[in-house]
Amino acid sequence: MASVEKLSIALTHEMADEVRTAVKSGDYASSSEVIREALRDWRRKRALQDQEIKELRGLWHEGLESGKGRYGSMEEIKQASRRRLAENDQ
Repeated sequence: MASVEKLSIALTHEMADEVRTAVKSGDYASSSEVIREALRDWRRKRALQDQEIKELRGLWHEGLESGKGRYGSMEEIKQASRRRLAENDQ
């Protein structure tokens, strides 16, 4: 294992109970293992969020570069939506 650094962290009572329960159940050998896995999951979540943001930005720029839209204002978009909704209700 890589060198380790000891940190002191504060958890809510409920979180601390969950960590202790995970260790008591035998799923983890120590509370440190629980926290390390939680941090690995957090890293994966952050990486996924970063990727999603990058993808959204790309789509946003693609939309901007595609030219002027069909509608000239938000009011026109709302009117068209109301018309489609009314047509579907018939």
